[in-house]
Amino acid sequence: MLALIGNASVVVQLVMGLLLVASFMSWWYIFLKLFAIKRATRLADAFETEFWSGADLNTLYQRASKDWKNTGEMERIFEAGFREFLKLRQQSNLDTASMMDGARRAMRATYQREMDKLESNLSFLATVGSVSPYVGLFGTVWGIMNAFRGLANVVQATLANVAPGIAEALIATAMGLFSAIPAVVAYNRYTHDIDRLANRFESFMEEFSNILQRQAFKA
Repeated sequence: MLALIGNASVVVQLVMGLLLVASFMSWWYIFLKLFAIKRATRLADAFETEFWSGADLNTLYQRASKDWKNTGEMERIFEAGFREFLKLRQQSNLDTASMMDGARRAMRATYQREMDKLESNLSFLATVGSVSPYVGLFGTVWGIMNAFRGLANVVQATLANVAPGIAEALIATAMGLFSAIPAVVAYNRYTHDIDRLANRFESFMEEFSNILQRQAFKA
């Protein structure tokens, strides 16, 4: 395999190098995203369990405010909404609808930021998955073209004359598939997992809004 790569033309070698770099980068992002989604799911499970167990909202808010960087996405959404709600409740000239709109906007803004973080680098995986086979195919076509051009000075063309060149060229296609398949699988899986987290966050925002609305009426 190494001999075939070493004997390939410069263009094919550049294509192989590009695909190898893309493969390494995609695997790097695959593992980063795997750990990030697992962490987000674990922290969301823990926070939901504590939240719905009847924990005091002020206690949860104080803890989230002091250790904001180490909290999960759902807890940061809660902290943003409750902080805005407390600020608006101190203003005597605001009605319940205005307080709820402000809290919902704060949670929605935090939700968008957290989703952008979770979805970061997914576009790279999608690009590698869709482009790599065509890049590898370009290297293969170029290598086969050179292999047949080499027959111009051969009196009697045989399969032995073109087989090495074609074999070298086909490695580019194999490397393209090697780069694309894991990226596509990871992209589809992570998109599904992030969509499920997004649904959980949106459901939590609606349920938490109902809790805040009841507190606003009591106030």
